[in-house]
Amino acid sequence: MPWNAKDTMNLREEFVLLARQEGANRRELCRRFGISPQTAYKWLTRHEQHGRDGLSDRSRRPASSPRLTPAELESTVIALRLQHPCWGGRKLSRRLQDLGHPCLAPSTITNILHRHGLIDPQASEAAQPWQRFEHSAPNDLWQMDFKGYFQTSEGVCHPLTVLDDHSRFNLGIRACADQRHQTVQEQLSRIFERYGLPVRINTDNGSPWGASRQPGQLTELAIWLIRLGIRLSFSRPYHPQTNGKDERFHRSLKAEVLNGRSFHSLQQAQEAFDRWRHVYNQHRPHEALQMATPTTRYRVSPRSYPTQLPDIEYGPDDTVVVVKWFGEVNFRGGRYKLSNPLRGQPVAIRPSPNDDGLFHVFFAHHKLMEIDLREPDTGA
Repeated sequence: MPWNAKDTMNLREEFVLLARQEGANRRELCRRFGISPQTAYKWLTRHEQHGRDGLSDRSRRPASSPRLTPAELESTVIALRLQHPCWGGRKLSRRLQDLGHPCLAPSTITNILHRHGLIDPQASEAAQPWQRFEHSAPNDLWQMDFKGYFQTSEGVCHPLTVLDDHSRFNLGIRACADQRHQTVQEQLSRIFERYGLPVRINTDNGSPWGASRQPGQLTELAIWLIRLGIRLSFSRPYHPQTNGKDERFHRSLKAEVLNGRSFHSLQQAQEAFDRWRHVYNQHRPHEALQMATPTTRYRVSPRSYPTQLPDIEYGPDDTVVVVKWFGEVNFRGGRYKLSNPLRGQPVAIRPSPNDDGLFHVFFAHHKLMEIDLREPDTGA
């Protein structure tokens, strides 16, 4: 019968003593002890050479292994992983190089993490990258959104995040008490003062930047951004991948900062955001950037944040009308609905160069709608 691992040494010694007796039938002993003749010969030889100590198991590890990771470096890998528990082999490999340590292959690091029980299958699945398009230069496009909300001891926190599309550089994570446009405008003003203005900002269609129930309607925040010369675009409803880089950033923020954490106040949450933002931008290798850090790819915008909003100017061929109280304009006998927050603002009605009777309505550079006088009953 098989040997009980707990009594292995005793059984081996018993077998050897019985097998060495005069007239012993060794093959029959092998059958009864459940071992092969080759194994029996091995134990007899070892006992003859080393006595009882020769019956203990020997390590199968080679005497020397030039490919074995040094213990000190393995400890460094483990410490770095514990410091950044959501980083995988590729990020840790690059970070070790940046810190001046010998190069370790990502697969080697992954093996170390597996050996020490530091791989979470669910986290590995969540870390799978999204496929996405990348703009060619910093500040060509920023992505902006709220990362939901969570409760602190003193109230609700709404994390506002702004990300540069090209570099993945995080321009700000702000712990906001609400999602009102005044709050977002205040936080964006601080970001603009430091990093300048982007060419375009993409958001979803929800408040405070969009009007989910009336797509195309401008909010007060959107009007302010347009006045600054920033182009706006909005994600397709129920298609978060349109703002995919910020969505992926939110996954990292949740995994590395928010999961399992609680905060006493907005201030405490902001301090945690600031610490992680420093790591994310300057230390955390990014796989989509060939393991570079976002800071190495980002440059501040040459477009400075103005101290006051510039005047709105239109062309000589434009018909300029002022939006009425209910967000409406009158044009050639028709009444057309725009956005309520535009009341009192001048808009331009511009004839299409190719279609007689077709007009485009603009607020500054932003196209609001088309008026087609070729179709009957186009008025509101």
